[in-house]
Amino acid sequence: MQLSSEESAPQPSAELQAILDKSVAEVVQAYGGVAEVSIVGAIGEYGAGDAGGFAAWSTIKVPIAIAALKTNPGLAQQAALAIQTSDNPAAMTLWNSTTPEAVEEVLAQGGAPITVQRQYIRPEFSPFGQTKWTVAEQARFASHLRCVDGAGPVLELMGSITAGQSYGLGTFPAARFKGGWGPSALNGGYEVRQFGLVQDKEGRDVAIALAVRSGDGSYASGQTMASQLAALIRPALNTAPAAHC
Repeated sequence: MQLSSEESAPQPSAELQAILDKSVAEVVQAYGGVAEVSIVGAIGEYGAGDAGGFAAWSTIKVPIAIAALKTNPGLAQQAALAIQTSDNPAAMTLWNSTTPEAVEEVLAQGGAPITVQRQYIRPEFSPFGQTKWTVAEQARFASHLRCVDGAGPVLELMGSITAGQSYGLGTFPAARFKGGWGPSALNGGYEVRQFGLVQDKEGRDVAIALAVRSGDGSYASGQTMASQLAALIRPALNTAPAAHC
């Protein structure tokens, strides 16, 4: 008897959770610090580790770009710079063209109804980059991203991130992702995080978010740690639930 596509799709199991747990434990043992990963799909949410209260950093540029382009399509070049190269002045232009409420509407539509930071709390960094956005919330947003109004152009940009930022999730073929990084307000160690959609061997979208801070606190070690975590969780993709959208 031929199985339906729904019946033949990989089913999440204890194997998935075990891979995530083991992967986080291995990278923390190797690099020190903290790590967290989350996979969210239509039929389940899975996570391991605890990165604490990382700032969103440049990952918040995704909903900002979506909100900005919905009302200002002429800002396509600024959106490309903000997403593909994480250009901060371009992101500020997008932010100033929209409203915090519009960005929050995008986030809510993507399953992450969080509050965007409006006021400067660390003068050297943008207010929106200091938004608190958990790893699980980011994976949930990624899982719904294809269903968010106006997300299409930004998703395309997420598929062509500059080579220098294509560590971690960027090592997966056909990944559509965005990263963010910056020094922790607690100890100055670099927080490195990413979220997006990657594909399993059948071409299904799997929504993943990860965050790391290495023991030595350097950005370089954070990049390496993120890539190692991505490599370790790769076997989990074929038992992971497909994204909502």
